[in-house]
Amino acid sequence: MPGAISSLERVETVLRGGVPDRVPIHLHNFMMCALASGLPFAEYFQSGDAMAEGQLKAWREYGHDVLMLENGTVALAQACGCEVEYLAESAPVLLKPVLKSLDDLDSLTAPDPYKAHPLAANLKATRLVAREVGNQACVLGRADQGPFSLAAMLLGVENFLLALTDPANKEKLHALLEYSLEVVYRYAVAQRDEGAHITSIGESLAGPDVSSPRMYRAFEWPYAGKLSRRLKETRLPLACHICGNANAIVADMAETGCEILELDYKCDMPTIKQATRGKCAILGVLDPSGVLALGDPDLIQQKVREMILVLAPGGGLIAGPGCALPPTTPRANIHAMIEAAHRFGRYLPDGRVVEIGG
Repeated sequence: MPGAISSLERVETVLRGGVPDRVPIHLHNFMMCALASGLPFAEYFQSGDAMAEGQLKAWREYGHDVLMLENGTVALAQACGCEVEYLAESAPVLLKPVLKSLDDLDSLTAPDPYKAHPLAANLKATRLVAREVGNQACVLGRADQGPFSLAAMLLGVENFLLALTDPANKEKLHALLEYSLEVVYRYAVAQRDEGAHITSIGESLAGPDVSSPRMYRAFEWPYAGKLSRRLKETRLPLACHICGNANAIVADMAETGCEILELDYKCDMPTIKQATRGKCAILGVLDPSGVLALGDPDLIQQKVREMILVLAPGGGLIAGPGCALPPTTPRANIHAMIEAAHRFGRYLPDGRVVEIGG
C-alpha cells in the first residue's frame, strides 16, 4: 500500500510523541509460545533457538508490531546465584534467594550476560529474532526485573520488604540496589547489542499492590530514573512494567524518564492517560485472563474499543495485554483482539481515532 509504514516505524513514531497511521499492537505471549512449541516448558525456556522460533511463528501468524522476548521473571536472579524452579506448565519461579542477609553483599558478583545461564539463551533468542525480522517489526528484549524487584529476589522477597521498614538498613539496601542496577544495565545493553530496539524491566514488587507509594518513591523511583538516563546514553528506550492498580504512582513513573509504562487493566484509564500525555507511551492495558483468555470475540471487541477511545487519541498507546497472556489463551481471541485494534485504532491526521466500519 502506498505510504504504508513498517511496524518498527509505527512504534518509533509513538515513542517520539507522534501519531502513526494506526495504534501499534504488542503481544505478551511468551507462555503461549511455549505451549505451542510442543516442548516441555523447562526445555523451551532454556533454549534460545526454541524461544526464537516460537516468537517468529506467532509473529508470522498474527502480524503484531512488537515482539516481546523473555523467559519469565527470574532470569537475572538465577544468573546472580538464586535457586529457581522450571515449572511444567508455567514460567520459572524463585525457590531460594542467594543472600542470607544484607551483611552478605560482598559475596555478590555481577554476572556476564553472555556466559551466565539463562541470560545467554535469552540473548540468543533476541539475536535470532532480530536477524529474522530486521526493520519489519519492533523487538523488545526484556532486561528481566528492575533493580527493586531483583534486589528483593536476591535477599528473599519477604526479608527485603521487611528490611525496607527499618531505617538502620538504608545504607545496605541502597548498596544492594546499586548492585542490582548495574546487573540490569549490563543485561539491557546486551539486549541492545543483540538487536533489541527496546528493553523493559519488571517492577511489580514496587507497585501499590505490594509496596506503599512512599516505599516506591524512596527505593524504586531513583533507580528507574538512573537506569533510564544511562540507557538514553546508549539510545535504548526503556519500558517499566508494574502490575496491578498503579494509579497512585503513575505520575511518578512518568517522571522517571522511561519511554514506555507497561500498565494493566486495574489502572484507571483516564488517570494514566492524563499522567503520561506528552511524557511517555502506555503499553497495555487489556486484561490478559478475564478478557483475552476467557472472553469471547464480542467482549474483546468491546474492551479494545473502550481502551482505544480513551488511551489512543493524540498517540501514546501500544495496545495489547497488560501482563503475560496465559499459555492456553485461544488463538482465535488473539486474532479478535488484533482485528478490533486495526478497526478502531486508525488515526486521523489530527490525532483523533476513527472507527473503521463503525
